Amino acid sequence: MSRPPVYPTDPPNPSEGPDAEQPTGGTRPARPAAVFVVALIVAAEATALLAAAAWYGYQLAAGSPVLSFWGAVFTLALLLAFSAWLYSVAVFLYRGYRWTRAAALVAQLLVLTIGFPTLTGGLPLAGMVMLIPAATAIVLLFLNNVISFASRTGSATPAL
Repeated sequence: MSRPPVYPTDPPNPSEGPDAEQPTGGTRPARPAAVFVVALIVAAEATALLAAAAWYGYQLAAGSPVLSFWGAVFTLALLLAFSAWLYSVAVFLYRGYRWTRAAALVAQLLVLTIGFPTLTGGLPLAGMVMLIPAATAIVLLFLNNVISFASRTGSATPAL
């Protein structure tokens, strides 16, 4: 059985959208609450990074002394880029894309590497604020229903 040709001017087929049946014949599993929680944690971390970037940029513009101005600008650019990356991870994790699980896990491991020294370095409240959500997200990322939901790949056209 062959498929009719697809042309860019054709109207979209509603049966080929993101909620369409998968090639295996089964329907896509419902979005678990754990996916929403992990996406919310990642988005909150992105918002915290954006706030840190805003504060850093304000301090830089206010004339705060720095060793290297361009090094400080580069640090600001890194904060903004990492924040944008985390926002995209949160959005695409919520949609169920496969690559986001690894990206969210790496982000949580980076938070843990900052949270433990913060906790043991005399700032227990700030350390716990970093460690508890990161540990929660790591545990939730390995739940079976999260793994089965976040297994969507790109929307490439079928080969045959």
